[in-house]
Amino acid sequence: MGFLSALSKPLAYYSARQMRVWNKHAVLLQERIFQQLLVGGRDTAFGQDHWLKSVKNYEAFRQQVPVKDYEGLKPYIEKIKAGEENVLWPGKPLYLSKTSGTTSGVKYIPITRASMPNHINSTRNALLSYIHETGKSAFLDGKLIFISGSPALETISGIPVGRLSGIVNHHVPSYLRRRK
Repeated sequence: MGFLSALSKPLAYYSARQMRVWNKHAVLLQERIFQQLLVGGRDTAFGQDHWLKSVKNYEAFRQQVPVKDYEGLKPYIEKIKAGEENVLWPGKPLYLSKTSGTTSGVKYIPITRASMPNHINSTRNALLSYIHETGKSAFLDGKLIFISGSPALETISGIPVGRLSGIVNHHVPSYLRRRK
């Protein structure tokens, strides 16, 4: 058993235990995240347009912020693409993820410093869940292939733009990337 395979077993156990805790307290954790998102977004253009400073709970949010499709959010995305800061989230996004949407054509989804760990950690947790459930970890000792969109990025107003899988490809840990 190689080093990564051996190390993955206790990490998989810990990850599974942590997910059980999250599941047990899902409503409380979601409320905490909701409050963090409200605080983080209230001074943005979107937050000001929707009076997020006055929103204290989900019911008030539901009444204050109507459900929008991409077209309803597009004016905010256009501001981001024009280089404006503090539009949907504080500062500028780290990336814009470009989708090949089946409706409304190409869409741009902001990826922020706050949201990037969700993309990375969800992939890690999926792998660790697999290892925990099956006991199979030997694949970590061999060569790994990451199937993704192109990691090549364009730039719009100083923000790197690309497919989400290609963006995440730039964040694959070096211990997984440099396998011979």
